[in-house]
Amino acid sequence: MRNPQIPGLELPVRNIYCIGRNYAQHAKEMGSPIPKMPLVFLKPLGTICYSDSTISIPSQSNDVHFEGEIVVAISKSGKNISQSNAEDHIAGYGVGIDFTARDIQAIAKKQGHPWSIAKGFDDFAPISEFLPSSEIEDINNMDLKLFQNGFVKQHGNSSEMIFPIPNLITFLSQIYTLHPGDLIFTGTPEGVGAVQSGDKLEVLLNNGIKSLTVNIK
Repeated sequence: MRNPQIPGLELPVRNIYCIGRNYAQHAKEMGSPIPKMPLVFLKPLGTICYSDSTISIPSQSNDVHFEGEIVVAISKSGKNISQSNAEDHIAGYGVGIDFTARDIQAIAKKQGHPWSIAKGFDDFAPISEFLPSSEIEDINNMDLKLFQNGFVKQHGNSSEMIFPIPNLITFLSQIYTLHPGDLIFTGTPEGVGAVQSGDKLEVLLNNGIKSLTVNIK
């Protein structure tokens, strides 16, 4: 996909910023310490795909995990954005899945190497249609659920984030100039798990106001 778009917002995807361990219980389940500042990594544009996509498990991995997340789309450029002005830079909200080749990631961690390969296979960042920011009353009370074959595997709320969305925007903008079309995957709650061929995954924002469905091949 040469120029991926953000469904519902008519914006091209620019950069994909992802936040690791932004829910305390997920950090615990991974056996990792709670971070003192946001843990940031990036995904390439080729990871973007959409609802009803079929995700292929790469031959290089035997342990691909789902990580359901609330995703923020940026509306306008900004540098050193204050927390009080952060919401003015949000175009909308959706949900996505940060697929992770956990076995490849574990080797990278052990060797002190980056996680880029584990996070960066094609179609490893499916996203839903986005809801304009004006339609969300409270960004600190957004509900997220992920279903695997009809069973709830993850259930979290933005109120549980270690670093709330305005903090993430401020932090990122102190390092990178944010631009329209930038996406922020805001972290995953506890309950991540492996996928198998034939699985169906569904992610809901606020009980279905926006949803994402993908199939695993």
